[in-house]
Amino acid sequence: MNFNEFGLNDRILKAVEEAGYTTATPVQEKALPIVLGGKDLMASAQTGTGKTAAFVLPALQMLGKTERPRTPATPRVLVLAPTRELADQTYVASRTLGKYMSVRTACILGGMPYREQFKQLAQCDIVVATPGRLLDHLERGNINLHSIKMLVLDEADRMLDMGFIDDIKKVAASTPAGRQTLLFTATLDDQVARIASRLLNEPERIDITPTKVETAAIEQRLHMADGADHKDRLLQHFAGDSDVTKAIIFSATKINADKLARRLSELGHAAAALHGGMDQRARNRTISRLRTGSVRLLVATDVAARGLDVTGISHVINFDLPKAAEDYVHRIGRTGRAGATGVAISFATSSEFRQIQNIERYTGKKLPCHTVPGLEPVYASRPRPASTRPSGSYAPRPAGGYNTPRPEGGRPYAPRPQSRDANAPRPEARVYAPRPEGRDYNAPRTESRGSYAKPEGRSYTDNKPAGRSFSGAKPAQKYNRSGRPVNKDA
Repeated sequence: MNFNEFGLNDRILKAVEEAGYTTATPVQEKALPIVLGGKDLMASAQTGTGKTAAFVLPALQMLGKTERPRTPATPRVLVLAPTRELADQTYVASRTLGKYMSVRTACILGGMPYREQFKQLAQCDIVVATPGRLLDHLERGNINLHSIKMLVLDEADRMLDMGFIDDIKKVAASTPAGRQTLLFTATLDDQVARIASRLLNEPERIDITPTKVETAAIEQRLHMADGADHKDRLLQHFAGDSDVTKAIIFSATKINADKLARRLSELGHAAAALHGGMDQRARNRTISRLRTGSVRLLVATDVAARGLDVTGISHVINFDLPKAAEDYVHRIGRTGRAGATGVAISFATSSEFRQIQNIERYTGKKLPCHTVPGLEPVYASRPRPASTRPSGSYAPRPAGGYNTPRPEGGRPYAPRPQSRDANAPRPEARVYAPRPEGRDYNAPRTESRGSYAKPEGRSYTDNKPAGRSFSGAKPAQKYNRSGRPVNKDA
């Protein structure tokens, strides 16, 4: 479906044509008529399906028809994104598609100086922000959300996973009740459904998520490793491979990402780290260096799994497997973009068998296991396939009962155990050993041993005779007011 069939502004269509967009993607084809009609929308679509333009184009269309408020720092469109990279991608898209319109866009992110954000907020029509920094400006009184016409929650599932649910509620409470709300998510679970029921008003729902995730353009490989040291050796092997022209290496923690980037740099590779602990300027510089080619190996956490759109990524290496299978798809989706092919390599130890099975179940494909000559695993092996036996029950025995041969012609089943006769006499009870002779257990006990007698003619409180030992009790020590003993020589 062509974009000129949606009734968009001519200036928007001109920018769309210059951006290279020819036909609408499935999510755009279904979402644009709903959003342009002014209805709330809840859309489920994977990353990279074009959902950014699905809400940016209607937002620009609406801004061209409504009058700009005279009060400064009063935007009409608010877009919330979970990560800085995704917010920056939306910011670039709004400026690209709205370059022929008098629309100002502000990007409010954590890790950026407040002075620059104050200037952007003074005159803005669209605000793209992360929830934490936007709430900070809202509490300081730097922005007014009373004129919001459209509220967009992009990657809502990711924002909820990162703990932004309270911030989202506070921001939404500061916007008008009659606003248009759009919610885009990659996975639609119960938590997303609950927040949608609170913020959306009779929304239309579309689902573009395929039943099996499409990764045909990506070659997936699995390398089993014996441990962290084995993973390091495998990473060094692929880092030195000439076929790896530009790669993203995913790590589970920020500390490990810095450690891996430092180690690769010491080995002579152009490597850099990217994670949430860096300020925004450092992250922007790192992404810019990756785009220009001065960085060949980017070691990142899951902040780069969504929203990082860099062309020319030949390989994605999962040094650590993600906890959720959905994140695996987002990670490997950084390669094989725009019609190109890519390679996704995953390292796994025996403790990550469950994650491998979840990924294969989610993608509907089995990860082929590969080895590197000289770096074969010694202890780790591929997990066994899941059992087809229904959980909680055992397969019935074949017809014929016990002692029948197995269908494969092997040894017969074990014989039926003999049943116990309920009328049979019980075995005799055990008899304890007799009591030993020579002692009358009924005789009264002897008197207990008495205490030792005190010396005749003396009391236990008497002083010890000089030069003699005395078994009596030592007299109590007495002290004066200054704390010194008064009978020290006694």
